[in-house]
Amino acid sequence: MRMKKILGGFLFFCCLLWNIALPIRAAETEGTIWQASSPGAPADTDLYASAAVLMDADSGRVLYGKNENTCLAMASTTKIMTCIVILENTSREDILTVSPYAESMPKVKLYIKKGEQYRVGDLLYSLMLESHNDTAVALAEHVGKKYLSPELRSKDTAEYTVEESKQAMAAFVKLMNRKAVELGCENTWFITPNGLDATETIVLEDGSAIQKEHCTTAAELARIMAYCIGGSDCAEAFLEITGTGNYSFHANGRDYSCTNHNAFLSMMNGALSGKTGFTNKAGYCYVGALKRDGKTFVVALLACGWPNNKSYKWSDTRKLMQYGLEHYFYRSFSEEGVAFDESRLKSIPVLKGRTEVLGDSAYVDIEIAGRENGPEKNGGTRQENAGGQADRTGEQWKDGLLLREDEEIRVEYSVKELLTAPVESGMIVGTVDYLVGDTIYKRENIVTADSVMPVDLKWCGRQVIQRFLLMP
Repeated sequence: MRMKKILGGFLFFCCLLWNIALPIRAAETEGTIWQASSPGAPADTDLYASAAVLMDADSGRVLYGKNENTCLAMASTTKIMTCIVILENTSREDILTVSPYAESMPKVKLYIKKGEQYRVGDLLYSLMLESHNDTAVALAEHVGKKYLSPELRSKDTAEYTVEESKQAMAAFVKLMNRKAVELGCENTWFITPNGLDATETIVLEDGSAIQKEHCTTAAELARIMAYCIGGSDCAEAFLEITGTGNYSFHANGRDYSCTNHNAFLSMMNGALSGKTGFTNKAGYCYVGALKRDGKTFVVALLACGWPNNKSYKWSDTRKLMQYGLEHYFYRSFSEEGVAFDESRLKSIPVLKGRTEVLGDSAYVDIEIAGRENGPEKNGGTRQENAGGQADRTGEQWKDGLLLREDEEIRVEYSVKELLTAPVESGMIVGTVDYLVGDTIYKRENIVTADSVMPVDLKWCGRQVIQRFLLMP
């Protein structure tokens, strides 16, 4: 009987330990999951969009992503690239002539007519505020025809055949795709300047053919918008056009009025720019930008609902922008505790280098290139990185990064251990990298501070004379 009581007590004690241990393990697991996610970030299920990105426009860093690298149709958000390429390749004072092909575009349209002439600057408001499809083609043909044969360049656009108009439009779209490549957009492909769904067959050099669709990713659409509002020389003009509420103009005996359909401009303080889009294939799409408290964010949304869910894009945009404003704060690369201490750099020995005294070892001092100019003047360079973000190497940019409180900037450096003469002043011998995670966001070069000439027969001869023949 006594043995049964002992055994029963032991089993009861084990059960108590098991019941206590389970909640402890659960709590530890929950804590691990919370730390691995972005604090305060919306869960994927909290967003309507199939693909979404919140980007720091200054660094190109993706702060939040949902299926951000999935290729999807982007509808009229295409027109941000159309607009910036137009601004960079022609004057807003240019006058264009409408072709029959441009006139034939489907709704939404300005109803321009064959042979009519318009100022490019006026039609850019039609393009970006009302998203007119006929305007997009007319603008594309105007720039694209400059790249056609001399015969087609001199021909009146009003007399273009459909095939000739398509040639001019294709030449313009080639500029769009070239710009996408320059910006590091590897998964973006433009076929139309207005964003209408399209597929084309590309014949490769080996004779094989591939099907390409008009598409982008949320991350690359955000990158294009970041360029439009800050990276391009025409960013100011882009912001002026896309930030305008209403625009009116007179042409061909008619008055036109354009109203901006980017409702986000009045939703949040600091809203800068944006473009909506919709096709049956793409669903509702949006890309927009906001600047507040020294922070500039871009949100890109693809496949964000279908009719009758037109407002989903505004809900997702506000949610992502608010997350960025509340959880990301600027931290400088040059602040105490982050900046690389140049005193850690030691002189490098130089093989076969001249010295003041025969038989001594040659060394060269090293330093951080441009450090004397200060971080604001020197800036930094964005480098190729593991995440494929912000890879515009050599571009001057802000000396810092938006970070969450749980994120840290890590500094790594590498430098050559040995050099061989001749060594020139300013020669790159190492790098200092500033990383968050595995991504490099700034790189400084370590350079030689002096020159070291190599030992040669002439120098050796002088040393021998000085040491042995001229000594008292």
